[in-house]
Order: sequence, then C-alpha cells, then structure tokens
Amino acid sequence: MTDIKASKYYPAEDDLQMKKARKTAHPTKYRESLQPGTVLILLAGRFRGKRVVLLRHLSQGVLLITGPYKSNGVPLRRVNHRYVIATSTVVDVTGIDAAVLDKVSKDEYWAREKDGKSKGEDDFFKEGEVQKKEVDPERAEDQKTVDRALIANIKKVADLEQYLRSDFSLRSNERPHEMVF
Repeated sequence: MTDIKASKYYPAEDDLQMKKARKTAHPTKYRESLQPGTVLILLAGRFRGKRVVLLRHLSQGVLLITGPYKSNGVPLRRVNHRYVIATSTVVDVTGIDAAVLDKVSKDEYWAREKDGKSKGEDDFFKEGEVQKKEVDPERAEDQKTVDRALIANIKKVADLEQYLRSDFSLRSNERPHEMVF
C-alpha cells in the first residue's frame, strides 16, 4: 500500500488551461489573375456588381481597390480577395503616386475614430433626421490624387470608362461558372 493521502483542498473552479494551437498562420496566396491594374467585379457589400480597378495587394488577403470614384462612385476601399471576380481587362496603373498608395495601405489609415461619447436610447429617438458623416478632407484629397492619374490612363483606352461605369448582373439563363470574363 502507498502512504499517499488525498488532498484536503480542491479549488472551486478549475484552472484555465491554454488551448494548444494546431494551426499556423500562412501568408495569403492570391490568385494569379489578381494583378495590379486588373478590373474586378465586386460580389458582395455595398458596391456589389460594380467594376473596380485593383491598385495593390495588402496584408491578410485584402486588396486595395478604387472605382475610380469619379467614374462609378466607388472610393478607395479594402476588399477581401474572395469576394471579387477578376476580368481579363487590365488598366495601366503607372503614374499613380506611390507615396499616397503607401499611406493608404497602412492599417492606421482605415482605423475608425472614436467619438468618446455613446448615445443613449433617449438621444437615439430624439434625433429626427440622420446626420450625414463628413468626409475627412485628407481622404478626399487622396482619392482625387489617385483618380487623376488613373482616369488619365483610362481615357487612353476606347470605351473603358463606359465599361467601368456599367454594373454587372446576371439574368436567369446565365451561369457565372460558364462565363469567360
């Protein structure tokens, strides 16, 4: 027989054990068709069905795109690469200011500003009209800088601006997996 006694103290809650991570983070592997300058079709979100231009690959599977805003109303945005279809149309993206793209590529640029005050229920119902958010003048200037160079390149190609303005949609007899973009 052993002389080991049972403990008189047992904790009320079990100690938390860290779970073993079985997955490792791998860098995002983009499709070969997603090259800067490629015209993409957005599949989800506010601008679904719009044709946009891919500017740059960002971290974590995110793409930097623009409409350009003057053509179809899509501003500089980040989009997950899984929610786009790449077309065979390519736009020349040379001439776009690299410093602006570097600034826009950082996560701090897309961080939301905190108001510091939260609205209560009374404030929510008190406001009769919805106030439109003001666009940061710095962002508007960045958009204009990118659009200026991009639109100059788009106008060199016949009918490309009309193509970017048109929305993509499917009819009942069309099958996207059989289409060639």
